[in-house]
Amino acid sequence: MDDREHIGRHGTALVISGPSGAGKTTVCKQLLARQPDLHFSVSCTTRAPRPGETEGADYYFLTEKEFDRRAAGDEFLEFASVHGNMYGTLRSEVERYVFSGQNVLLDIDVQGARQMRSRIIGSMLGYCTEYVFVGPPSFAEMERRLRGRGTDDENVIAKRLRNARAELGAWHEYDYLIINARVEAAVNLIQAILTASACAARRVMNSPWNDLEVPS
Repeated sequence: MDDREHIGRHGTALVISGPSGAGKTTVCKQLLARQPDLHFSVSCTTRAPRPGETEGADYYFLTEKEFDRRAAGDEFLEFASVHGNMYGTLRSEVERYVFSGQNVLLDIDVQGARQMRSRIIGSMLGYCTEYVFVGPPSFAEMERRLRGRGTDDENVIAKRLRNARAELGAWHEYDYLIINARVEAAVNLIQAILTASACAARRVMNSPWNDLEVPS
């Protein structure tokens, strides 16, 4: 029996951020493949579904009016406008996993992580959240990876590199820093973070020793 079930532990909300070229998306995909018990947080968006996208699996597709209503009701942990469409992470989407003892992965950028931290600091969800920054071995390697994709023109690459410089400076705001020189090693380290966080005493809901007179 998992000890979280035995003594009533909350799960972990694992926030992962990193600039383009750091390999964050690849790391997240491999982490999810290795840990089938790790749930991926599905975001909301106001853009139209693309071919093959499924409601509730890829995104929750909302009208602009519905998105604004939820934002006004403080239902999002973080949200932002991207290319004219709104994107956001629902508080309920994360809490339903964490407060039932399950782990959930959030792939969000630096600005989103800052928003989320400010909204949940001091709350139980805040105590259950770990922030991980995934960075490249060097700026030169990150640029090499971006150019190696062969999908962006020079203007797009230049913009991504400018944004990356600013995002790299935010690494000290996170609980953990992972340098992604090798994807497998980076995933191993994040799995170790999840293992350690499962033992955090602050996430235990009640005394594990119900048959003893132990101060809570």
